[in-house]
Amino acid sequence: MNEMYDLIKKSQAGDEIAREKLLEENSGLVWAVVRRFIGRGVETDDLYQLGCLGFLKAIEGFDPEFGTQFSTYAVPKIAGEIRRFIRDDGAVKVSRGIKERATVIKTARNALIAELGREPTINEIAGRTGLTVEDIAIAEMATANIESIHQQTGDEGFTLESVLTDTKSEDAMLEKISLDQAIGCLSEREEMVIRLRYYHGLTQERTAKVLQVSQVQVSRIEKKALSHLKSILS
Repeated sequence: MNEMYDLIKKSQAGDEIAREKLLEENSGLVWAVVRRFIGRGVETDDLYQLGCLGFLKAIEGFDPEFGTQFSTYAVPKIAGEIRRFIRDDGAVKVSRGIKERATVIKTARNALIAELGREPTINEIAGRTGLTVEDIAIAEMATANIESIHQQTGDEGFTLESVLTDTKSEDAMLEKISLDQAIGCLSEREEMVIRLRYYHGLTQERTAKVLQVSQVQVSRIEKKALSHLKSILS
């Protein structure tokens, strides 16, 4: 640990060799964060370069007086750099295969609405298209509009940004686990609702159809999940 802090100090003083050694020795940490974002429309190599940029910014800003391990400080910096690019780069790019699948699903849904006089269930769409429920859910999520973490959702006006940054102390924020880690602590159903609603931009109605529950249930699960997130990150 002392060796790492020594390298950080040298890097902050402009030692390029120390900086390269730090990056090389911590490439596993960068990749661990990068893997969370694979499949969101950005090439893996580009994600890694963004992660490295976040890591280098972490080196520049780190101070042992924070009272935290460097890796704990670096993870949100790496993830933040990648999230910022994905957000600023616009909508996530969707593969041609998923787009084609989404077109098949849309065609089947419209045909079933005409036949049944109502919105079909996901199982009915699966039966018509031959796709699995999981395939349909993935296509629905991937082609939905992405909601910004700044956008208010729900009766209480929650945003993921407010959940993440509900603190006046930047130092305290650095001690908090990353948002993805916090979401991973939720129940499976709560995590799915949060990811469908905030990461993939589905409305409560669309989310309810994917999960095959009522919209009221989705609303309750969402509020409970957000409450749990605030508790985890407090």
